[in-house]
Amino acid sequence: MTQDATPGSTQRRIRIGIDTGGTFTDVVAFDEDSGELVTTKTPSTPGNPADGFIAGIEKILDIVGATGSDISAVSHGTTVATNKLLEGKVEALGFITTEGYEFMLEIARQSVPDGYGNSYFWVKPDRIVPADRVRTVGGRLDFTGTEIRPFDEDAAVAAARWFRDQGITTIGVCFLHAYANDDHELRMREILRREHPDAVVSISSEVLREYREYERAMTTLVDAAVKPNVSRYVTNISERLLNFTGNEIPFYVMKSNGGVLSADEVVHQPITTVLSGPAAGALGAALIAKVAGFPKILTCDGGGTSTDVSVVLDGEPTLTTEGTVGAYPSKIPMIDVVTVGAGGGSIAWLSPEGTLKVGPHSAGADPGPLCYGKGGTQPTITDAHVTLGRIPPHLLGGEIPLDVDAARTGIADLAEQLGLDFETCATGILEISAWNQANALRQVSVKRGLDVRDFMLTTFGGSGSLLACRLVDILDLAGVVVPPNPGNVSAFGLLTVDVKNDYVQTHVAKESALDHAAVQAVLDDLTDRAREALEKEGFPAAEHRFQRTIDVRYVGQAFEVRVAAPEGVVDEAYVAQVAETFHADHRQLYGYDFRGDSDQQVEWVNLRVTGIGPITRPEIKRAPSAPTESGRSGLVQPRSRLRQEELVPQHAVRGRRPVCFDAGQGYVDTPVIWRPDLGAGDSFSGPAIVEEFGSTIPVHPGFEVVVDDWANLVIRKESAR
Repeated sequence: MTQDATPGSTQRRIRIGIDTGGTFTDVVAFDEDSGELVTTKTPSTPGNPADGFIAGIEKILDIVGATGSDISAVSHGTTVATNKLLEGKVEALGFITTEGYEFMLEIARQSVPDGYGNSYFWVKPDRIVPADRVRTVGGRLDFTGTEIRPFDEDAAVAAARWFRDQGITTIGVCFLHAYANDDHELRMREILRREHPDAVVSISSEVLREYREYERAMTTLVDAAVKPNVSRYVTNISERLLNFTGNEIPFYVMKSNGGVLSADEVVHQPITTVLSGPAAGALGAALIAKVAGFPKILTCDGGGTSTDVSVVLDGEPTLTTEGTVGAYPSKIPMIDVVTVGAGGGSIAWLSPEGTLKVGPHSAGADPGPLCYGKGGTQPTITDAHVTLGRIPPHLLGGEIPLDVDAARTGIADLAEQLGLDFETCATGILEISAWNQANALRQVSVKRGLDVRDFMLTTFGGSGSLLACRLVDILDLAGVVVPPNPGNVSAFGLLTVDVKNDYVQTHVAKESALDHAAVQAVLDDLTDRAREALEKEGFPAAEHRFQRTIDVRYVGQAFEVRVAAPEGVVDEAYVAQVAETFHADHRQLYGYDFRGDSDQQVEWVNLRVTGIGPITRPEIKRAPSAPTESGRSGLVQPRSRLRQEELVPQHAVRGRRPVCFDAGQGYVDTPVIWRPDLGAGDSFSGPAIVEEFGSTIPVHPGFEVVVDDWANLVIRKESAR
């Protein structure tokens, strides 16, 4: 190992990525000098996540033989904002808007989930702010930002005092057309600070300078709703980290857009963290798959509570500004992730109609599944896996023993209620879970016009690979890529991301009527704001990078396509290049475009600039080659004539156990392979169980596995060879 950080010794530089999930806290340490990567996991502490955070750092430092003074930076992925919104636990929240628009939230949008065929049954969810907690203020701007009616100071003071008297301390402010002129909102905030100093306030012109009043108001209110929780959490973590290390070190929090931001700044932009954890996983998986030669992948991040899926094209996760978290639209740039309640702790239950259901309710980490022996009362997906032999009777390499008998009793009771035998019930639980995950994968692929047969599935997270083979069957995928240490891919992803800030300004104009100088001025202003933020984060000017994107549509369309825009001066050639990119992207998304049709004009809507401060990424190293005895590629006999045990690398086999892959086929005597003993070039066929410290991969009969040069398990159907 490397040298301890003792007095007189050389100071090491250890960068740590730590992802706090519902069940486990995943930790990865990167030695910036040696390039060494080390991973571990520790149980999460839902009561106080900071305890699990510090325990994870202590554990990883002990493994690498370092101390707190050796830490050069910490990057963190958190679900604090996500969980608050998913659970719908939004405390008393106030809303101040323009006079005459007090029912903006009630009117919302006319869209109905799952199409208009569902409109008879669908009930509009409760508003994030009830109508009786909305106050209006006189004053009016037009879409250019020109003042039509002056700001009503008296009404603003009355609104601030009303919220103070009601004890409502979290307030969102969204005035009409404030994206074009923030003067009225800034004056409202000053009045709130004077009249109601205890209030936590978010204003739309700082959260989202973009038109569409409803989405801007909702994004602002979501920002305000999560601000107290995120602020308390980040402050607590920062203080604990300072006490642990004895000195201030850079502490970054993952953002939904695929970048990180310092903890000091993220408390002012909490809305940007709503997909913090899932974003890190998608980025980590994208980098791993790109290095391995798979540019088109679907990602499947399975945790204890939920499974997050996304799509990666040419090594980059797709972004969206039309995302939602729970029932709340959040119109900020975020990696396009779909979440389904199908994690290891998802509960199997009986519906009132007497049918078997799985999720979205979860046993979480506490009390957890029945097999945890911590007071759980209902069977879960994990219980089904352990009773069928698909996972071992322990977690984390033996650190956490599992009570298989308790899990068996719970599933047996459920099977009796359903009138099924035990194996049919247990495999049924897993089958429902697999279809839930498959439906989420369809949402990010098939529903976006992508052919899933062209995609590999990259599975990670503690439970992400358990149903991989079934997902290949259901979706007819090209195969599966399982990275090394899949349970820690999200934490690894935190070490691969740059500091990133997004800035947007609405500027609606037809292409033919664009004022090039005005557009250039807006882009320059956004770039200056991004540059200032990067300087505040400590990046020298020579390292600053800026990306431009523009939201474009055909005149008359309701929504835009976000397209990449080049650097350089805005002129006729620049505008033509943006239009050409838009036509191509529109055809890719929708199957047609109006290139060359003079009757269909192009319209610019939003201008965006992203400021990027690059960091040093860990290098994914090649795996050592397999021992010569396992190199079966040179075997003369056809694979069909070899016994199954001859197709398994014997140097990696740690034992055998009966495993049920199919209720109709019963239990199969299955080799258990210890993954760290596999080398590049190893190959074998199912049935097999591949185990490692943080996860397990069941390889079903009819599938074959090859270990590639980067230690990934590449799983494909034998029939596709």
